[in-house]
This record gives sequence, structure tokens and C-alpha cells, in this order.
Amino acid sequence: MKSNQKKKYLIIGIEILLALMHVVGIGRNSNEPMFILSASYFSDLALPFGFYFLLMISENKVAILQKWWVKAGIVFLMATLAEVGQFFGFYILGRTFNPIDIIVYAAGVLIASFVDWLFTIVFKFWKMENKEI
Repeated sequence: MKSNQKKKYLIIGIEILLALMHVVGIGRNSNEPMFILSASYFSDLALPFGFYFLLMISENKVAILQKWWVKAGIVFLMATLAEVGQFFGFYILGRTFNPIDIIVYAAGVLIASFVDWLFTIVFKFWKMENKEI
């Protein structure tokens, strides 16, 4: 199996795990403050995290996406634009503007970038080789 295929399968696994966490509802059965925190910010953290890894699927075809900071910038910019759109009445990925969401988007992207870096250490197939471009 090519390393690019292994990478795609791991990314699909990450996306399935994030989807299951949404379905199960992390914090849904916990006390009220934890539920409010989970309901308010889990998606704001998980969506940028997941979108970062979705962009990785195309990085062997789109050379600029090979840089972690480009992927992080694209995801953060799009999430922030959606949040600012909510402020102006354009309901994209939500209806309520909350400036703290932007900070949580940044955290989600930075965590994804860190996990991406960590995977280069843990998995030999994770780092893209130039022959696969």
C-alpha cells in the first residue's frame, strides 16, 4: 500500500472519529457547566481540526498545501470569515456571533498542526516524499 493511501485512510479515520464525537455529544450527559462548554465550543475546535486534515488529502496535487502554515491559514481564515459573517447576519456554520469562537478556531488549527507534526514522528508514511507529488 502506498504511503499516500495509508495517510488518506488515517485522515478518514480522524474524520469518522470527529463525526462520532458529534453524534455521541461529548459532554451531553455531564453536569450543566460542562455541557454548556461542550455544546458551545466543541464544534469550534473540532471543525477546524478536521478541515485541516481534509486539506492534507489534496496536498500531493496542490503543492502549496504541503506547508502546514498554508493549510492552517486557509482553515483559520475560512472559519473566521464565517464567524464575522454571523456578525453581519450571514448565517454560515451558525447563527450567533461570538468573538471567543475565533480564539477556539485558532486553537483547533494549532492542535491540528501539532498532531500533523507529531504524526511525522510516529508514522513513517506521514511525511510526503517528493516522488509522490
